[in-house]
Parts: sequence; C-alpha cells; structure tokens
Amino acid sequence: MLDFPRWKVIWIWGLLAVLCLLAVPSFLPETATARWGAIPHRRINLGLDLAGGSYLLLEGDTADLATTTLETMRDGIQAEMRRGTPRIEIGDISTQGGQLSFLLRDPTQVDAARERLLTLTGGGAGMSGQRQWDIQVVDTSRFVLKQTQAGQQLALEAAMKGAIEVVRRRIDALGTKEPTIIGQGTNRIVVQVPGLQDPQALKDLLGKTAKLEFKLVDIDASKDTAALAQNRAPTGSQVLPFAGGAARIAVKRSAIIRGEDLVDARQTYDDRNQPDVSMTFDGPGGRRFGRVTQENVGKPFAIIIDNQVISAPNINEPILGGRASISGGGFTVDSANQLAIALRSGKLTINLKVIEESTVGPDLGKDSINAGILASIVAVVLVVAFMFVTYGRFGAYANIAVVINVFVILGVLAVIGGTLTLPGIAGFVLTIGTAVDANVLINERIREERRRGRSVVQAVELGYKEASRTIFEANATHAISGIVMAFLGSGPVKGFAVVLLIGIVTSVFTAVTFTRMLTAQWIRRNRPQAINI
Repeated sequence: MLDFPRWKVIWIWGLLAVLCLLAVPSFLPETATARWGAIPHRRINLGLDLAGGSYLLLEGDTADLATTTLETMRDGIQAEMRRGTPRIEIGDISTQGGQLSFLLRDPTQVDAARERLLTLTGGGAGMSGQRQWDIQVVDTSRFVLKQTQAGQQLALEAAMKGAIEVVRRRIDALGTKEPTIIGQGTNRIVVQVPGLQDPQALKDLLGKTAKLEFKLVDIDASKDTAALAQNRAPTGSQVLPFAGGAARIAVKRSAIIRGEDLVDARQTYDDRNQPDVSMTFDGPGGRRFGRVTQENVGKPFAIIIDNQVISAPNINEPILGGRASISGGGFTVDSANQLAIALRSGKLTINLKVIEESTVGPDLGKDSINAGILASIVAVVLVVAFMFVTYGRFGAYANIAVVINVFVILGVLAVIGGTLTLPGIAGFVLTIGTAVDANVLINERIREERRRGRSVVQAVELGYKEASRTIFEANATHAISGIVMAFLGSGPVKGFAVVLLIGIVTSVFTAVTFTRMLTAQWIRRNRPQAINI
C-alpha cells in the first residue's frame, strides 16, 4: 500500500499539474487567452443564471399542425393515386371541416383506392396499434378521411420531438455555448441561451417555420387583381402575399420542389454584390427542378418561405446542376444568414409561438459568482483550519489535497466543456466540504491501529487499506444518486449533478491516492518511530 515507485509518483504529479493548468484559462479574460494560439485554453461555460442570457418558452400551434397534416396527406393521396397501375383518377381533394374528401371518377376502383389509402396511412394503425386515420366511403364513390384522436396525439409527439431537434440545430449554428433546450408538457419547449442579452434575434430565428417551396406562378389568375384582393384563385391554385408588402400573387398549389429536397443553404452575394441565399438540392430534387424549369422557360416561378413569396423571377433558362439562389428579397447579411440557418437546420413541422420570455442580466450572474467564490473560500479556509488543528501533519496533507482538488474540478469542467450554474456552485462548495471525509476516516483508522500497538508503518498501511473500502462504497452510493440526477434531471438539477460527480471522482483520487503518496514519501524519507495524529 505504501510502495510508490518513481514512475508512479511522476505520473500522479504530472496528471494533477496538467488538470490544474487547464483550470487557469477560466480565471483569465477571453481577450488574454485568445492570443494563446494553439495552446489549449478551453474555458468553463457559465449557465444562464451566472452569465445572463435569454429565456424563451415556446408553444406549438396544434391547430396549424392539424392543417399541415391534412395538406401533407392530400399531397400524398394525389401522388399515390397517380402511382402504380392502373392509375386511379380522382377529383379535387377538399380539406374543409378538418377532414379530407375526394370523389373517384370511376366507382369500380373503390377497392383499389382503399388499398392504396391503407398503404399510405400505414394500414390505418400506428405502432401503438391504434388507428391514425378513419377511412370511410360515402355515396359509393366519395372517400372521407379524418385523423383520429390517437393519430393527432402521435402527430403532435412526433412534431414536437422534431421541433426540439430543429431548434437545437438552429441555436448551435449561432455559436452559442451550452444552451438548454427541453420539452415541457405535450406542446411546449423551454429554451435558455446563456450570454445572449437580446432575445429578439433568437425569437426571429426560432419563429421561422422555414417551409421552403418553389411553385409556378398562375399567370392568368395573377392578372385578376379583384380576385387577388378577395383571396380567390381557380381550382389548383392559391393566393399568397409577398413578404413585407400588401401585394399578392396566385401560384399553383403543387410545388416544384420543397425544403425536404434541400441539402445545404448559405449566405452569399449576387451579381450586384447584394446578400442572397444560395441553395443546393439533392439528386432527385435537382433533377426535378431542372426538368420543370426546362419545360417552363420564359414563365415566372415563386420562391416561397412560410407561405410568403420572397421573389417571383422569370425562368430565363433551365436551372440545372441542383443549385439555385434566393435574391431580391431585400436581405441584409444578418437576415440572409438567419434564413440560411433556418433552411439548413430543417423545416419546423409545427409553428412555434413565444408565450413567455425574459432576459437575465449579467449583473445578477456576477453577484452570484462573487457569492459562490466567497462561499468557496470560506469553506476551504474552515476545512483547512479544522484538519490542520485536528490531525497535524496528516491534516496538512489533506489540506494540500483539498486545494489541488479545487483546481482539478475546474480543470475537468473546462476540458469537458461543462457549464457552471448556480446550483453547480452549490455542488462545488459541498464537494469541498466533504472532500476531507475520506481523510477523516483514514486518520481515525490510523489512530485506532496505533492504540492497538501497531508500528507507524503498519498503522498507516492498515489505515489506508481498511478505510479505502468504506470510502469507495460510500462514494459509490453518492455517485449513483448523481448519475440519476444527471440523466433524469435538467437545467439546475443537472448542473448540480455534473459538478457533484466530478467532485466525487477527483476528491477520492486526491484524498486517497495523492495523500497516500505524500505519506509514503515522508515515512520512507524520515522513518519516524512515532506520529502525532
């Protein structure tokens, strides 16, 4: 137990030195560490409660989701009926009254149409075994489809799960550190972004559904200004407004290409050196876009974002190669970049509304940090004084371990890119206070062995050996609690758990292995016949 070869001593001192040095950048201004170049200078991220930032509570629009689901199913039905042999001819699909209805032109194809509808709706039942769509035949040839309650619930769950991922990708693209993005209830998302003092840009970005569509313009309907003003369009077309204006235009309902075909989107500049958004489509999408533009040279098409027309340029020549750009939208560099991020991160399958927002000022965080630093200093001083008075030399070794443990925890937090929150500071102070528990157990066991008449070497060796088992078992139970909080908790609870888990591991190493090395070196060097403990 007291045998420490030179390589092991060097390894322990080297590991602790490196971890302590990794904590240094967190104490320096970012302007100072930015000049370090290739030298590692990762810092501890501060949570919303310490660094300040923006808090948003988003709510999914369930009514809009129901409409979107109907539109998606409508497009799917049209494609499914055209696909395969024989082709099934149907009339226009109505989405009135929250249900889909369409008429078969040939009543003898009812059974074939039903089979295709069952395939399209997953056999009418989801993974839960509950039907997602109710399919009925009215008047021998009219189909009516309505989403069931179970189907609506499954659609909402899938939409909110996807929305959380899209929100996460958009915020990550802003370069923010350690945002908190969690679901709340069935249709809400909590977003906390440390360091972002103005939530407006975040709201603008997250508020974009980023539903991208390219559609051909209905030229004849667009000339009827009276119908446009009344929002009327012929069957197969729809009226949409231009972004940022009162003008309207009629476009075909069927899209040439959608955001699902998008591979990448970047902010670039057009021929006039004005900001625009360049897009790259996947293979099938690019080929479809090229074919449609080839067939409609000289005609206008509309570029639509979230049901607003950004621009409606003419197709002067076929657009091949799977690339296109959005220009003429009056973009600034920031707005073009935000649109590119929104498109690149994916379309929100449900509209999100901000129902609560707040901004945490950095002054409050600064006060919390100062209070945490003061609490940490007081805790260290009191623990050091108690250990030194109670255990003398062995208390001094424990004190050295405590001080090193403080820097090691900060170094580990910096390495893993951890976030320090106000509860995390509480966990940090708690770790300092309990870091010497292991040394108390060891020292008391050494005292007991000395009273039994053991020699110094035997007492120290047995003290570390027998106490280590209890120490590891006690910390294992703490670690289990910390792991449960880290995985099941969120926000403040998770911040507390992460610091606590790091503190458990580092304090056991410094309190047991490190102090045992110091004790072994002292005994080997001085060979004492008695110890004051």
